[in-house]
Amino acid sequence: MTESIIHLGFWELLIGSVVTTYMLIAGGWVLAKAGRSPLWILLLLFPYLNVLAVWTFAFIRWPFVDRNPVSTGAMPADRK
Repeated sequence: MTESIIHLGFWELLIGSVVTTYMLIAGGWVLAKAGRSPLWILLLLFPYLNVLAVWTFAFIRWPFVDRNPVSTGAMPADRK
């Protein structure tokens, strides 16, 4: 009665750790490119909260996408 249902060996744990590390690094990079703190990626480690975090990230305002274009000081061709 002391048998565990799931028994992971060394290779399974190693592969899972590598995949998880890659997911966290790549996700942190994406968050940084989107103008958010890369630490938000840690929410993906929690079950059910990860779905809410991805959903929230998809629909929040993105600073680098929603910002106004920077004026270069040049006048548009139709206003000269």
